[in-house]
Amino acid sequence: MPSALPGEDARFAADSHPDAPSEGERWSTWDGASHGPSPRPDWVITALGAVDADLGVLKTGKEADVHVVRRWVPDGTDEPTRDVLMAAKRFRDSRHRMFHRDAGYLEGRRVRRSRENRAMARRTEFGKEVISGQWAFAEFETLGRLWAAGLPVPYPVQLDGRELLMEFVGTDGLAAPRLAQSRPDAGLLPELFTQLRVAMLALADLGWAHGDLSPYNVLLHGDRLVLIDWPQIVDVIGNPNGFAFLERDATTMASWFSRRGYAVDHGEFFAELLAAATSRW
Repeated sequence: MPSALPGEDARFAADSHPDAPSEGERWSTWDGASHGPSPRPDWVITALGAVDADLGVLKTGKEADVHVVRRWVPDGTDEPTRDVLMAAKRFRDSRHRMFHRDAGYLEGRRVRRSRENRAMARRTEFGKEVISGQWAFAEFETLGRLWAAGLPVPYPVQLDGRELLMEFVGTDGLAAPRLAQSRPDAGLLPELFTQLRVAMLALADLGWAHGDLSPYNVLLHGDRLVLIDWPQIVDVIGNPNGFAFLERDATTMASWFSRRGYAVDHGEFFAELLAAATSRW
């Protein structure tokens, strides 16, 4: 069993109970959390006797940090011994988040209670907490729907407060690189763009745009693309800036492929996505 790296999250502190996990570990948080869509992948561990350990930070950001979490079923339990790595995205609370870009993305989103809507609009402390919770919930719900629709996204295992546990995309404990950090062979570029195009068209057909798509939130796992970072997903029709977000996604990705030697006309690409997004309107 590898030793866990201590983190700032108090939930990983050792419990005073003599049978509690070791310092830096915690009991599985599966019980009481919201769960991802069914049928679940075989690797998902749901046993209440499982143990979680934080193995360190994978990525830091303005809205959230992503940690690597190991979940396993210890020997001596009634469950078969199993072991899996997951990515734990922990959204910051209102005191430690940057809210400079919330407004544009939240256009078209509403909560049911008018008090919360007013607080969000005024950016009160309470409103910022509501927004913070919306980011985590929005990404969890989005990943579940996209995964069920067959899009190349990580499987969302569970949501517990502001912590989203999801599939760890990588091999033998090494995270897959971002597309921006990779140098795929020129011969692979047409296939990779086809994967991207199919995924973005399927997303547009659902009426959505990623909203912040770039080579930094697309992973290259072998010869397969995986799209990540979904809290800001945009309703193309419901958001007044929806078309602009869609065009920016198309232009950013088309430019990356063109710079690598596979020419993509960003205008034609955007027009194709826009036609899909407005086909049911």
